Amino acid sequence: MLSELSQQEVQGPEPDSSVRTLSELAEQSARCAPASCGAVATIADGGAERRTTATHPDLATLASVQLAVGDGPIPTALDRGEPVDARDLLVDERWPEYRALALDSGVRASVTLPFRRNGIEVTVSLYGFRPGSLERAAYGPVGVLGEQVTAGLVRDRRYRAALAEVDQLETALHSRAVIDQASGIVMHVLRCDSARAFAVLRQMSQQSNRKLADVAESVVEGRGHGLESTLARLARCL
Repeated sequence: MLSELSQQEVQGPEPDSSVRTLSELAEQSARCAPASCGAVATIADGGAERRTTATHPDLATLASVQLAVGDGPIPTALDRGEPVDARDLLVDERWPEYRALALDSGVRASVTLPFRRNGIEVTVSLYGFRPGSLERAAYGPVGVLGEQVTAGLVRDRRYRAALAEVDQLETALHSRAVIDQASGIVMHVLRCDSARAFAVLRQMSQQSNRKLADVAESVVEGRGHGLESTLARLARCL
C-alpha cells in the first residue's frame, strides 16, 4: 500500500531545471486532486529519453514498467494525444503488466493527461485507491496546470537557446578580435600584408594542431617576441 506524499523519486540523469519543474508539477497535481494517492510526471524534450518524477517510489515503478514495455496509460495517452482513464483496474483488462503491478500496490484507478507543445511532451498521471475516484481529474485544475507548465518549459528552452547563441556570438567576436590583433603583430614582424599574415597564423594552427584563436592568443600575449624565425620560416613556405 502506498504511503502519504512524503517521498519523491526522480528517474533519469542528474536533475536539471526541467526535472525540478516536473517534480513540482507532480506534487501540485496530486494536491489538486484530493482523491488521488499520488502522481507521476514525465517529459521528453525532442529526444528518445523520457525522464520521470514521482511522488512515491511505487508510482515511479509503475511508470518505469509502462515506458519499458511501451504499454500502459502513459504510452496510450501519448499515442492518442488525449487523456486515458482507468476507472477500475480490478476489471480493466488493458495493459496486463501495468495492471498487475498497480493492483499489487493498492492502486485501483488512474488517469493520464498528455501535453505537447513545440517538441516537448509532458504527461501527468494521477493514481487512486478507490475505483472511479479520478473520473473528473482530467478536466479540472490538473489539466490547466499541465498546460501552463508545458508552456513554461517551452519558454525556458527558447531562453536557454538564446543564451547559448549569445555566448557563441561573444566567443566568435572575441576570437575575431584576437586574430586581428595577432595578424597585426605578424604584419609588423614580417613586413607583410594582412592576407599573408593570416595565412601564416593559419599555417601555425595547422602545424601545431591548435585552434586558430588559441594560436592568435599566444602571439598576442607574447607580442610576437621569440617567434620571428618561426614566422619567417612559415612565410617562406607559403
